[in-house]
Amino acid sequence: MSIKQLKEPFQYEKIPLENISKDIKDKRAKNTAATIKRIWSYLAREKSRLWIVILLVVISSGLALLGPYMVGKSIDKYIVLQEIDGLGLLAILLIFVYLMHSLSIFLQNFLMVGIAQNTVYSLRSDLFSQFHRLPISYFDKRQHGELMSRITNDIDNINNTLNQSVIQIFSSVLTLLGTVAVMIALSPILTLVTMTIIPVMFFATRWITRRTGPLYKLQQNDLGELNGYVEEIVSGQHVVKTYSQEERVIEEFEVKNKKLNRSGFWALTIAGFIPKVMNMLNFLSFGLIALVGGILVINTDGLVTVGIIVIFTEYARQFTRPLNELSNQFNVLLSAVAGAERVFNVIDEQQEEIDEKEAKELSTTEGHFQFKHVTFGYEDDMILKGISFEAKPGQSVAFVGHTGAGKTTIINLISRFYNYDGGEILLDGKDLKTIKRSSLRQHMAFVLQDSFLFHDTIRENIRYGRLDASDEEVITAAKKANAHEFITQLPDGYDTILDQEGSGISQGQKQLLTIARAFIAEPSILVLDEATSNIDTITELKIQEALKHLMEGRTSFIIAHRLNTIQEADKIVMLKNGEIMEQGSHDELLELRRNYYDLYKGQLQEVGS
Repeated sequence: MSIKQLKEPFQYEKIPLENISKDIKDKRAKNTAATIKRIWSYLAREKSRLWIVILLVVISSGLALLGPYMVGKSIDKYIVLQEIDGLGLLAILLIFVYLMHSLSIFLQNFLMVGIAQNTVYSLRSDLFSQFHRLPISYFDKRQHGELMSRITNDIDNINNTLNQSVIQIFSSVLTLLGTVAVMIALSPILTLVTMTIIPVMFFATRWITRRTGPLYKLQQNDLGELNGYVEEIVSGQHVVKTYSQEERVIEEFEVKNKKLNRSGFWALTIAGFIPKVMNMLNFLSFGLIALVGGILVINTDGLVTVGIIVIFTEYARQFTRPLNELSNQFNVLLSAVAGAERVFNVIDEQQEEIDEKEAKELSTTEGHFQFKHVTFGYEDDMILKGISFEAKPGQSVAFVGHTGAGKTTIINLISRFYNYDGGEILLDGKDLKTIKRSSLRQHMAFVLQDSFLFHDTIRENIRYGRLDASDEEVITAAKKANAHEFITQLPDGYDTILDQEGSGISQGQKQLLTIARAFIAEPSILVLDEATSNIDTITELKIQEALKHLMEGRTSFIIAHRLNTIQEADKIVMLKNGEIMEQGSHDELLELRRNYYDLYKGQLQEVGS
């Protein structure tokens, strides 16, 4: 939520019902067939079990057809003729058929659950792995909650569909074909009567499914948007409360919730028409079979029997049931396709640029950086314009300037989160583009303004800087970072569990832990981004002492807003609108009495006032 939004009076977003058609058109699947084919490529990894499931489906479909046939024949052969002797044996066989039918359905469902779970396991793994191959810019432009919705809601939707739909669709097709074949063999006339409802079914189903597919996609998008908003507001709860915006965010949530309510309502409502239409057509089919069959029994000599009418009545239900199931499952399938498209959209996103062919591993580095006329822009917005400076091994270089000057962008280029457009960036005389990204970052450590901690113990949070570090090395790093004392005072010491927000410890203590993490990484290059902001004075002194120790012998790049924290830097680079205005030591820049001098004096006056 922007500050501008906070200042403006809130206006409810109008959601007129007549816009539903436009939303449907906007959310139609771009390539349903390709998405289904891609889902199948994941399913095909379970070929052996899939063949067993297919065999069980064939068996269950055959037994489902055999049961009604046996009932009809028993009427003509035993009940009508009042032959009781064979009726008991037939009843036993019929019980056996239905037991085997139930068993085959249980086994195919049991196997399909495992297939579906393994499929979404692979899909979820691919999606999560893709998250780590995407460039930082991708995450900068998107809500984290909306991305989380892809790996939770959308993949769960696919999982539910695979469990419910794959078997149902295959079984319905087999049952449909088998039913038609047996019906034609028994009575072509009654088969033709039964078929009269197919055109009505086809057009009704087509009308409904053309609308439910886009509606399901709209529902998934609305759900992702709502999740993203909730994640944003929960993360920024302290800002919401600070500005007393509770009522506003509740109102905004209601708007997004109503959008989801609307799309979900219409998706389920229109999809719910299918079973109602099918039931109505089912009853119509029963009536036609009873009427025409009865006439044929009375007016023909054995062309149609009572038993055949009973069989046809049951087969008519089995004929419309697969059509009904296919229609319903098609709706569920469309919902899964909508979610799968969102998942595959992320998987297909352009990954972080692969290393150039000539790129090599960086075994060691002195940390000697040279920027030579470097230019860079985000899309059409030029950020850096001919930047040139040098950071010698072990030097500390601080970047100062107003917001948007290009400080963070330079850091992103140094760590190769972005590729520069023009000029050269050299490390120990080698162009950064000739060094593999992962290899470069292994020699770097970051201490950022927002100290991020994982939901784990303090010990493992520190060890994250170097996973093979021993417990003794963790403690040594904590001591160097001035964190050991407060850690040992906690009830569980180094085994204290922290969450992402680091609840239970102060902001300064969290920062000390991130410094300890940097110590244990033993980097050659260090990046500090306003590491002492929003810290109490006593803790700030501890942090500055730890950072001074950490920076010894390492090339350090510092982003600072408070100039009193960088006065001892070897070089200060003053930036404005993506250009270097001046550079030199603190004393040298003050002697120039130009931009840095004005900024420094301005901050002194603010402190004095």
